[in-house]
Amino acid sequence: MSIPRWYAAALPAYLAALLAVDTQVGRNGQLALGILTFGVLAMALRPLAGLARAQAAGVVLFATVGEVTGSLVWGVYHYRLHNLPLFIPPAHGLVYLSGVALSRSLRDRAVVCVAAVGAAAWGIAGLTLLPRLDVAGALGVPLLLVFLWRSRSRSTYAGVFVVVAALELYGTSIGTWRWARALPGLGVADGNPPSGVASGYVWFDVMALLVAPWLVYVAGRMLKPMVSSFSGAVRSSIRRREPIGTMSAPGASSRASVT
Repeated sequence: MSIPRWYAAALPAYLAALLAVDTQVGRNGQLALGILTFGVLAMALRPLAGLARAQAAGVVLFATVGEVTGSLVWGVYHYRLHNLPLFIPPAHGLVYLSGVALSRSLRDRAVVCVAAVGAAAWGIAGLTLLPRLDVAGALGVPLLLVFLWRSRSRSTYAGVFVVVAALELYGTSIGTWRWARALPGLGVADGNPPSGVASGYVWFDVMALLVAPWLVYVAGRMLKPMVSSFSGAVRSSIRRREPIGTMSAPGASSRASVT
């Protein structure tokens, strides 16, 4: 899958600017940022192959379900205005493309090692060194490590982890969102952000990678009859408009039109 390597720098830079601007606007401003971010995602997807587009669309779909469940329903974390900003769903697609581009820009072993060591160190620090206890985050780290060890898409997950970790630390530091001190209903201590937050993104990516081929197949099956029908209508229209005296083949005689 070919994704421009410059996405690894350009898209995170856009996301960082987006989060900074969000801290200065209200709901109407968030609506405008959402429309803009959907446009940026569309432009980022335009030069990509159909499978890459389907994967990004799958991430947006599953991440949105996760956002509604985790933020609005469960209350594990809250955005600044206690809503789900419109720019969040397309931003997940940009995060995924950023992670894939980063994994393609570095050697697989290097990016996987960075992600594995970083996740493990963060999880341990959340239990020992950080001022806020992070048990929930530490529970999610082993899942991420398993995917980094066993999955054929380990470099993609590693790249996404690096991007997610940076944006989570940045977003919580400027107040764009905040994680609850404990998981509601469970009482398990949680960090801000939790060290295992990237494991949730891994699940989004896993599901997207699984359903993307199916999405491409279904889209092809739906579009093919439409294209064939449109092409047939165009050919029929052209035939109806051909003059009666048009030669059907070189050297063939034509009938004169009667006026």
